[in-house]
Amino acid sequence: MPQRKPSFLLVAIVFSLYQSHSQAAGFALFEQGASGLGNAYAGASAVAEDASTIFFNPAGMTYLEGRQILGALHFIKTTGDFDNRNSVAGTGRPLGGEGGDIGSLAAIPNFYYKQDINEQLKIGIGVGTPFGLKTEYDKGWLGRFQAIKSELKTVNINPSLAWKLNDQWSFGFGLSAMWAQAELTSAVNLVTAESSVVNKGKDWGFGYNLGAIYQVTPDTRLGLAFRSKVAQHLKGDVRSPFTGLNSIPGRTLNTDITADLTLPETLSLSSFSRLDEHWELLTDVTWTRWSQFKELTIARDNGSNTVVGSTQEHWNNTLRYSVGVNYRYTDSLKLRTGMAYDEEAIDNNHRTGRIPGNDRIWLSLGASWQYSPQTTFDVGYAHLFIKEARIYDDQRTPTPGKGLIDGKYDGSADILSMQFTHQF
Repeated sequence: MPQRKPSFLLVAIVFSLYQSHSQAAGFALFEQGASGLGNAYAGASAVAEDASTIFFNPAGMTYLEGRQILGALHFIKTTGDFDNRNSVAGTGRPLGGEGGDIGSLAAIPNFYYKQDINEQLKIGIGVGTPFGLKTEYDKGWLGRFQAIKSELKTVNINPSLAWKLNDQWSFGFGLSAMWAQAELTSAVNLVTAESSVVNKGKDWGFGYNLGAIYQVTPDTRLGLAFRSKVAQHLKGDVRSPFTGLNSIPGRTLNTDITADLTLPETLSLSSFSRLDEHWELLTDVTWTRWSQFKELTIARDNGSNTVVGSTQEHWNNTLRYSVGVNYRYTDSLKLRTGMAYDEEAIDNNHRTGRIPGNDRIWLSLGASWQYSPQTTFDVGYAHLFIKEARIYDDQRTPTPGKGLIDGKYDGSADILSMQFTHQF
């Protein structure tokens, strides 16, 4: 029993440190291991370099020998500013400011453990955060009736199994138990005054992931990986200091609520090639079915079955393209670089103040130092250039109107990741 204590400790750290920040399309998080950040996660489904392959492609465990434990920590600093053009205030209310910097600093950990059953079968478990989001404006900003704070947290527990069929083919399978918690806050327009409302909900959802790796030649392999959607039926409550409607069950702002959220499936195709004794080339294309996210509807769970709020999302499926290279400088030091182009799921016609992202370009650097035959340290850094995001969100009807958000967003992000890997 004592040997299990480190695992439980690291799971507790995951829950206690976790803050959510979306750095891929929509509110997905690619930060599932620090070794891949230096390559902008190119080749993630094929490289099978360490136990983080449990998330990207469980079949990759067949390329790892013995027992391995891996811990990673990612620091993400985002910045985002809104520039007003022709916004209109909510009915009867002053316009307000531009919201300040909606970015912040977040810390996101991952943990993986892998061991052999025999030469053909491997098992492992991963704990990470595949989805997350946080935007927060100043409370008096001009779009406060649409959004002030939007936060989604997830923790995914992912036990996995890998099977090596022969020297060419490996297959993997995993199950996902994902905890999700969401919080949405906004101001309430009372025309002659203002109040506020806080919506909170949480749930466990379940899914699976599949993967295969084909060894084309001794120096080249291809990886294909699929992660299923996870349906979350969030339950929680809505609370507001405005109590004028409390005697009307179908209109009260203080009640239990439910909201359905479908976290999308992904499909990735990766390649890894060892060009010579020094150079490695990695590529990846990842498709995400964001069209699953059609609307966000919050309903009262007090017997009235009425809607607190509903937003039509109109999201699009996305592709992410990445390429990276590794250079083995010495036997113990590997240098990495990579870049990626990441499409956004939201177009200009349907962007809201809650998720104002846009297409982004990743530029990444990293290094791997083999401290001993059993222990490796990785570090990675990426800067994300986020394309200017235009918004025209008109909610002046029905009365009392929430106003019009008309302007643009400018933003960027920096990611610093560190990883410890130990073989034993």
